[in-house]
Amino acid sequence: MTIAYIFPGQGSQKVGMSKDLYDEFSFVREMFQEVDDTLRQNLSKIIFEGPAEELTMTENTQPALMLCSVATARVLEHATGKAISETGKYIAGHSLGEFSALTAANSISLRDAANILKIRGQAMQEAVPQGKGTMFALLGSDKETANEICQSITKGICEIANDNSIGQLVLSGTNDAIDKAIELSKEKGLKAIKLNVSAPFHCSMMKPAQEKLASYIDRINFNKPSLDLIANVTANSENNPDKIKANLITQVTGTVRWTESIQKMIKLGVTEFIEVGPGKVLSGLIKRIDKDVETKSLQSLEDINNYVTSL
Repeated sequence: MTIAYIFPGQGSQKVGMSKDLYDEFSFVREMFQEVDDTLRQNLSKIIFEGPAEELTMTENTQPALMLCSVATARVLEHATGKAISETGKYIAGHSLGEFSALTAANSISLRDAANILKIRGQAMQEAVPQGKGTMFALLGSDKETANEICQSITKGICEIANDNSIGQLVLSGTNDAIDKAIELSKEKGLKAIKLNVSAPFHCSMMKPAQEKLASYIDRINFNKPSLDLIANVTANSENNPDKIKANLITQVTGTVRWTESIQKMIKLGVTEFIEVGPGKVLSGLIKRIDKDVETKSLQSLEDINNYVTSL
């Protein structure tokens, strides 16, 4: 059995996540304290007590999800007595989850990851004035049809932000262009749902955020990850630190090619995907991509203990 560890992105957060891990393990408490000290804020309190509106602010969500996901990975390693590099072959993460994956695989430090994601979250939030851009989920479509819809838009910006699974894509851009794309989608008999988001992520409107992130990431030391990363923007295996950096910068404006990433790992022999961190979103997407592969979601101590018992 070949295992890939996958790490969730924005939308998987919830107030109270990872509290059982925090209460049980001193090394998890130390991780939370390290991030609080690094960011000079009580992120732990926001994670455990909310309010939800504060947790869902992009600049808080991104480091919070990374912290909880990496803490889950460390508890899993503690429970198995093995590093994830000894039990798995590949890592991948959805959008910000790529930073969680790289931290779990010791490519970047927890402190650096927290700083990067705080800056990334702030930059993405500030890149587009409030109300100037939005996103919508396109259901029942393939990527070719989504591209046709985007190319039909002659005014404004409409681009594929996420290719999440078979029949589920997310488009991002200016308000008028997205409204027109929704209209065209419905004319084609497709389901289109406007998303309640604060900005149009993963499209060219995020260029200011990309530039800000690039200037910061360039100064950070990246190591070769202990497992091969399947990168969001290429859907290919990568372990060269310089190329990983470049891909992370491109990812801010680029499409998250999640369907292709999962298909690539399956082609490389992966038979089981372990979702590490809050929520079960990625496990659900994978089942839509290939129902024959095994998926497990580890977000609580009970999940981890049950998984280890089953090994």
